Amino acid sequence: MSEDNTKSIKIDSDSLLETISDSEVNSRIKFEEFTDEKSLISYNAFGSKQMKIKVLEVSDETPPLKWKFGDRVKVTKILVTIKHLTTQEVEEGEFDVEAIERELSEKRHYSSTNRWIPANDIKNGYVVGSKHTRLISDASALDYIVF
Repeated sequence: MSEDNTKSIKIDSDSLLETISDSEVNSRIKFEEFTDEKSLISYNAFGSKQMKIKVLEVSDETPPLKWKFGDRVKVTKILVTIKHLTTQEVEEGEFDVEAIERELSEKRHYSSTNRWIPANDIKNGYVVGSKHTRLISDASALDYIVF
């Protein structure tokens, strides 16, 4: 090993060990704000696909019975990302949940979507995996999403 390589390695390791300034420490997220990526993902019945839903738009409508159900938001538009685990192929689609709900109620005379999501179940703009079926049930019934 030449002397130049030794110096560059020493400089690189020294720069990695530099102390972090107070402003950078204060900009870190707190433990309470941390969201585990696994909680935002849901799997299909066979475990071959992953789904993640990002909230794009919410309604400004006030929730009924706030005292009973807590703070909730009415989701209007979502971005669904589905990853096929066998092929690593990724599909994305934007859905207007409100329009799909109207379409299903006109065609089939019912709707199973519950677009009211607790505010605590939206983390970093993504819906927690346990609430995914609430938002995509009508889209699945109309075969817009096959999951």
